Amino acid sequence: MRCPSCGYKGTNVMDSRLNSDGTSIRRRRQCSKCEERFTTYEHIEEVPLMVVKRDGRRQPFDRTRVLNGLIKACEKRPISVEQIESMVDDIEHTIRKKYDREIYSKDIGEMIMTRLSVLDEVAYVRFASVYRQFRDVNQFMSELQTILTKNKIKKLKKQKVKIR
Repeated sequence: MRCPSCGYKGTNVMDSRLNSDGTSIRRRRQCSKCEERFTTYEHIEEVPLMVVKRDGRRQPFDRTRVLNGLIKACEKRPISVEQIESMVDDIEHTIRKKYDREIYSKDIGEMIMTRLSVLDEVAYVRFASVYRQFRDVNQFMSELQTILTKNKIKKLKKQKVKIR
């Protein structure tokens, strides 16, 4: 670290403190040559995560967009804001852990769909109708048929467990 007064490269750290949210360190330094004291901050360098859209455009990941989409899908459903925010936190954590610099928007959509299918079927179908861009009633019915089939399989599995 160069001294801002004399430009000398040798400095000593006198004091280090973590900031209140734990994202940076404040260091008090002293130049070994002119003994000038100054403060530096050390931050984690975050590379922005980019979302690759269907048409190839790229834009920064925005958790607010995910949150707003889920709020619309879950409107008038028995789903709390805490559940929605928890889902967004989980999705964002998974994305940041698994992807380094880029993620396709379809991967984000599939993560949302997977979680919604477990949480609430109506919210799932609402989100799917926008995400999968249903063009007619047949596509909508096909998605509903898939849900009904999955529910039937779940019920059969529960019945078999009770019988044993």
